[in-house]
Amino acid sequence: MAIQVEIQISEKSRGFHIITDQVVRELGDLPSVGILNLFIKHTSAGLTINENADPSVRVDFESIFNQLVPENEPFHTHVLEGADDMPAHVKASIVGTSVSKFQLQVGI
Repeated sequence: MAIQVEIQISEKSRGFHIITDQVVRELGDLPSVGILNLFIKHTSAGLTINENADPSVRVDFESIFNQLVPENEPFHTHVLEGADDMPAHVKASIVGTSVSKFQLQVGI
């Protein structure tokens, strides 16, 4: 059985954001066994699974990605939408546009 649900995530500022609660709310009841695949259709946004215990993880991710892919490089030609647009495309490509989570109920 396959279920497909489209979720609208509200616009976010640049950075790393936790969307878990919204995704869980929007999906509703799910089978206890299966694979969940999340895919983001935006070309300058990506998805990653990481810890949520310490907010500094997201701050560090942002700092690292901004050092890896800085804005205002003279070789950027895709700049019509702002200095952060091309770096956002590259960052999304590094992280990826989908994540999958396998869930197996123990004791079946």
